[in-house]
Amino acid sequence: MSVPDPATPIDPTPRPEDFAALERACSASGPEAMFAALAESLRRRRRWHALFDTRLIEARLRHGLPAAGDLSRVPEDVRERIDEASLAACREVGWPLLEEGQVAAAWLYLRAAAEPGEVAARLAELATRVTESAAVDDEAQARHLQELVGVALWEGVDPAVGIDLVLRTQGTCNSITAYEQAVSRLPAARQQPAAAVLTRHLHREVTANLAADLERRGVHTATAAGDSAIAALLAAAGGLADDPAVHIDVSHLQSVLRIARVCTDEPTLRRAFDLACYACRLPADVTYPGEPPFEQVGEASRHWFGAQLGIEVEAALAFFRRAAARARMEEAGTLPSDVLAVLLWRLGRPAEALAAMLERPTDQGMPSTLQAAGMLPSLLEIAAAAGDWRALRQACRERGDEITFAASLAAERHQGQTEPNQ
Repeated sequence: MSVPDPATPIDPTPRPEDFAALERACSASGPEAMFAALAESLRRRRRWHALFDTRLIEARLRHGLPAAGDLSRVPEDVRERIDEASLAACREVGWPLLEEGQVAAAWLYLRAAAEPGEVAARLAELATRVTESAAVDDEAQARHLQELVGVALWEGVDPAVGIDLVLRTQGTCNSITAYEQAVSRLPAARQQPAAAVLTRHLHREVTANLAADLERRGVHTATAAGDSAIAALLAAAGGLADDPAVHIDVSHLQSVLRIARVCTDEPTLRRAFDLACYACRLPADVTYPGEPPFEQVGEASRHWFGAQLGIEVEAALAFFRRAAARARMEEAGTLPSDVLAVLLWRLGRPAEALAAMLERPTDQGMPSTLQAAGMLPSLLEIAAAAGDWRALRQACRERGDEITFAASLAAERHQGQTEPNQ
């Protein structure tokens, strides 16, 4: 049965003859037929909340229960079937509400009844329609946008859609703040699409501002495009190493370079590397230090993203190894060691990643940002990939870590049972 077109104006108010029709249906065919007719009428008039209540009553009547009352003494199998009918009713009314732009109301129903991936896809379609609407200042559009951001971002249904909407409507600064508050504590895989949106946006902004500045200066540049546009523009201008010009809010740049560390896809890595190259040419008096090993945000970010693109890999590893060793000597926390281990892991060097992890200080206080995001693989994962259980168990003995020791024995046994025969 198709959903009525939400663009078609319909008066939802029942007429006197509607009540008379319900009486006739109940008298002639019984309550179940009456509620079936009522449900169809409610669908035509797009009275979705009332339709939901109707479906619940229908489910009760279908199982010989009164239209209202306590269900605690109902047999379990009947209660399960009523619960299934309730979820079906949630989907029946939730999707039309979403289609009409009533996002918050729709989410009340779809939260428990629909696959998150399908809700995310529908939200993305709705976001496109709303943002492309000609009625930019329309009050209804503003409400739709607010509800879309609420569900996509703050409810975590699709953080990338939410961040994109905040970028379009509230700007970069608010988007970074929203990311930090709503996205940064999600698992790495959930963060990556939203981080990619921010990285792409800032890369476009820097590229456009830099190109406009060079044009004003009369610097001849070929049309710069793609993920390495910034590097091409800088090269055409001689690098701008001693130039005081700044083409972006530096706090935005450094924040996005930090946020982008969660990403592993090549396009985002290339954009982030391009941004890092730009950060390296900024005057020292406009930058501020990051946390170790990213005190010099531009240089460290260039090593981090560049290594994952195959650029000066050994130089990057030497840079982060020095930072990890310095942090261990100064008891400066685990983040430098975590950064080294994650980079080695991403580079497909698990034996070296295991060695870095075994040199890592024991946790002190709060977990590092890489741990919190789930970017740091477990010792068991790394040891399995490296095929080196002996080194892990020796470290467990030295540290008195019986749990990891026992888990390694079980993991190695499982690995041996699941690997195909050679």
